[in-house]
Amino acid sequence: MEKEAVRKEEVNWTEYFASIVAVCPWSKAYWSKQKIDVARWQGTTNVKPLGDYVARMWIHKNASGRQLCNLHHTMNEQRQDEEWLYSHRCYGGHSTPVPVLIQQDLKLLTKIRKGLNG
Repeated sequence: MEKEAVRKEEVNWTEYFASIVAVCPWSKAYWSKQKIDVARWQGTTNVKPLGDYVARMWIHKNASGRQLCNLHHTMNEQRQDEEWLYSHRCYGGHSTPVPVLIQQDLKLLTKIRKGLNG
């Protein structure tokens, strides 16, 4: 129930993922299949494995772009089988409407990227 509350309260994720198909072609399909989780950031020690999800959007509501950048470097060092990205509206473009850290399965992401480039 909390997950659903996070989704409804913060962002229309369905609309967001549809808007970034040009830069992230798989995101809308994975969102539709409920393979992308949304959670509130609760610190580096509370990160859970992705399990059956391909990605998790960690909402870090009051983080600055610089904080997210630093956290993304930390998480990429600590969790080598994942790729961590970040998004903040201060960067414009296809940024998320709320500050987020993005946790993804590195093996799957690499496979997807190779499929798109090969």
